[in-house]
Amino acid sequence: MGHRGCSALRPEHTLGSYAKAIQQGADFVEPDLVSTRDGALIARHENNIAETTNVADHPEFADRRTTKVVDGQKITGWFTEDFTLAEIKTLRAIERLGNFRPESNSYSGQFQLLTLEEIADFVAAESAARGRTIGLIPEIKHSTYFAKIGLPQEQRFLDRVAASHYLSTAPVIVQSFEVGNLKWLRPRIGAYSKLQLLQLTVPLDMRPADVVATGGTLTFNQMQTPAGLAEMKTYADWVAPVLQGIIPFGDITGKMGPLGKPTSLVRDAHAAGLLVSTWTVRPENKFLPTDFQGPGGDAARQDKATVAFMRRLIATGIDSFFTDDPGLGRQAVDGMA
Repeated sequence: MGHRGCSALRPEHTLGSYAKAIQQGADFVEPDLVSTRDGALIARHENNIAETTNVADHPEFADRRTTKVVDGQKITGWFTEDFTLAEIKTLRAIERLGNFRPESNSYSGQFQLLTLEEIADFVAAESAARGRTIGLIPEIKHSTYFAKIGLPQEQRFLDRVAASHYLSTAPVIVQSFEVGNLKWLRPRIGAYSKLQLLQLTVPLDMRPADVVATGGTLTFNQMQTPAGLAEMKTYADWVAPVLQGIIPFGDITGKMGPLGKPTSLVRDAHAAGLLVSTWTVRPENKFLPTDFQGPGGDAARQDKATVAFMRRLIATGIDSFFTDDPGLGRQAVDGMA
């Protein structure tokens, strides 16, 4: 799964990133979906676009910088729901990690922001040109938040699937950290035989945003138990925990440690009838288990070690994995065939 495309080498969620991921051999590319003020679904990791676009360089939008609470977090920046699609199209994508990823940073300012429809058409064209089917794995972001401000995304997503030959016939896996939107989608996707649903999780006693909003008590840790996975199977086809949910190393706050022993999650999920993915393998020292890190500091890439790490994950029985560098992922998968 090309995480936001090939986000290790090109600014995320751009045609450059998706093209590179497909050229490297990704089976799926990922557009995270957020809404504009006029209801367009565009690909950004967050609705706050301060770090991923050049919006700060546009004086005409200076007065739109604001502070909001999104899923319980207070955030300051510029938000997609305060812009029309036409205004969004005047912006350009920039590399979120700046000089940490110099090759990607060299493309900052070159690519426009994309709608779901534009991504689907591009992937369809690439699929036709390369003679292989390329799937899409969109994540519906901040579902409860957008519904609360009058911009619910799920029906608009289904409308776009219905209007797109590629989205309605190619493999599409819809992801969310929330539960209610996937349950809402389940009975409404029957017309699309290749459309599946994926539940994202983290190994924490933390509740999904929609569970918090409705006063529920369900936590991600409970969702990852055998009983929780059995319940998940009633509405989802996949479960995708963070990497540490598959093989522990350090913690998910960014404090790395050595790779431990696999958990029972893959086995338990398969027993419940779920497919298993995991996120996200990145090639730089900062993101690798300490025993896979090498010299050069946090930003140094460790390509061979990253492939070895991927193969350790694959050996647990996972069915897919997200990576910022699909070229390394292709090496890891093909080398085990």
